[in-house]
Amino acid sequence: MSGHFWLGMAIIFVSGVVNGGFPVPMKYSRRWRWENTWLVFTMVALLLLPSLMAIGFVPGLAELYRGAAPRMLLYPLVFGFLWGFAQVTYGLGISAVGMALAIAVVAGLSCLGGSLVPLLVLNPAALLQPRGLLLLASIPVLIAGLSFSGAAGKRREREQAKAVTPTNERGHSFLVGLGICIFTGIFGANLNLGFVFGGELLARSMAMGANPVTATYAVWALVLGAGFIPNLLYCFYLIIRNRTWSLFHQTGWPMETLLGVAMALLWLGGMVGYGIGATLTGKYGTSVGFVLFAASIILASNLLGILTGEWKATSPRTKKLLVAGIALIVGSMIILNLGGLFPTA
Repeated sequence: MSGHFWLGMAIIFVSGVVNGGFPVPMKYSRRWRWENTWLVFTMVALLLLPSLMAIGFVPGLAELYRGAAPRMLLYPLVFGFLWGFAQVTYGLGISAVGMALAIAVVAGLSCLGGSLVPLLVLNPAALLQPRGLLLLASIPVLIAGLSFSGAAGKRREREQAKAVTPTNERGHSFLVGLGICIFTGIFGANLNLGFVFGGELLARSMAMGANPVTATYAVWALVLGAGFIPNLLYCFYLIIRNRTWSLFHQTGWPMETLLGVAMALLWLGGMVGYGIGATLTGKYGTSVGFVLFAASIILASNLLGILTGEWKATSPRTKKLLVAGIALIVGSMIILNLGGLFPTA
């Protein structure tokens, strides 16, 4: 066990709480529409900050990209672009069903898909080993968790039918919102795939002098930068359709901009913190550490969702269904990531 194991785990826990709270600033937006805030958030979180981090912390970045084989750049770009669609629907899902439920569903499905696909592609025989069997065992637990969470959300929709909530004020039904979240969770696995298939570029970056933490920024810049493109296109589409470009220079724009930047700092700060914590944790960083990270994201987002009124005017039974669903989703991720403790052949 690494000598910095507990420090790493503490950093991972705090990072998960920070990442899980990234949608909160959007709840305080009063003048901008969704597309205005989301454009600022994604521009800072996916394009500006990752690019600056790569330029500042990866030695010889331009030389690294120029000397890389085309496939080293292509895989992160393609998977990042596909993940960008999930990031768009992530924002729509949070708006439709609330941050508590959306983040739980997306995190659970992304965790499963991000583990299952690389295993099937890179080492399908591992499905019959302890790691693969634990992954398969996590699937019914995850499905049960999604079912309980879905039932809780549907009951919330009925019980809050006469209230003005983030769900009905946007004009989405709960089932449509849940469908958006399921799509997001499935497509969200592309983020992990971009990093998995960017391993050659990561190794090349470390060979050129980058340390294990900052070497990943070379891959981040590609994956997240490509993911910004669908977000940019969809936000521009909404801005043109809704004629909301003028909101960028109307009264209150500095505060609204700061809210979008705050979202970016929380989201990306949590991701960076997890990378640092996982490195300090050692070989357990991608198994035990990731479970803690994902669980703290879900728990923090649910607590913040409850505190900001997403589940007000709901019955105790509805809240119990929510708790049961979240517990099962977290349980499925624990089962899934315990596989990281077993080596693959």
